[in-house]
Amino acid sequence: MFPVLLPVLVIVGLFVYAIRILREYERGVIFTLGRFQGVKGPGLIFVIPVVQQMERVDLRTRVFDVPPQDVISRDNVSVRVNAVVYYRVIDPEKSIIQVEDFNQATSELAQTTLRSVVGQHELDQMLAERERLNDDVQRILDAQTDAWGIKVSNVELKHIDLDEKMVRAIAKQAEAERLRRAKIIDAEGELQAAEKLVEAGDIISRRAEAMQLRYLGTLSNIAGEKSSTIVFPMPIDFAKLLAGSRKDDS
Repeated sequence: MFPVLLPVLVIVGLFVYAIRILREYERGVIFTLGRFQGVKGPGLIFVIPVVQQMERVDLRTRVFDVPPQDVISRDNVSVRVNAVVYYRVIDPEKSIIQVEDFNQATSELAQTTLRSVVGQHELDQMLAERERLNDDVQRILDAQTDAWGIKVSNVELKHIDLDEKMVRAIAKQAEAERLRRAKIIDAEGELQAAEKLVEAGDIISRRAEAMQLRYLGTLSNIAGEKSSTIVFPMPIDFAKLLAGSRKDDS
């Protein structure tokens, strides 16, 4: 019985081994005697044992955390940056045939590209134009990985770490900038106030009674503060009038 069942068991085993099931997000790159045959999947596929080999490729988006990179900026400031790269396989054939390990290759390329792009910018640009840096790194990576069947969809800079001395220097610079703006705003306020005072003086000088109205308004403000001393400004013409009346009486 055993010699009879042995061939049957071998055939059944080979048939089971030939059955492969690929998920919706997987593709199988088939090689027949070492030559590329095609891409199959998803679903149920058959691979001829010994004659054919299959390489599974995951089409889902991968997330790669770029390790912190020491970079010297364009203005000779030492910084440490890291980023996150989102990429996926869009051509399973190229990802297997054109590169040995597309995950490792994309990782190394992301690190070198990040150092190169960040090193071309000054520190102020890194801090103020982070979106521009993200776009530059993503564009360069996407162009270079296109030959591997890889699509880099997004790159995000996570941290830009500075030396403690540089952090203190930036804080002093920001404080000096705020003081400069405060002085400018104060000077502009004085200039506008002086211009308005000149305009008010011109208007009041046209009518003498306008000054008297200002006197009365000032007295009203002083009285409202419950002050014990009230200084009443007296017109010079009125003082001369009183002096003249006293001479007439004498």
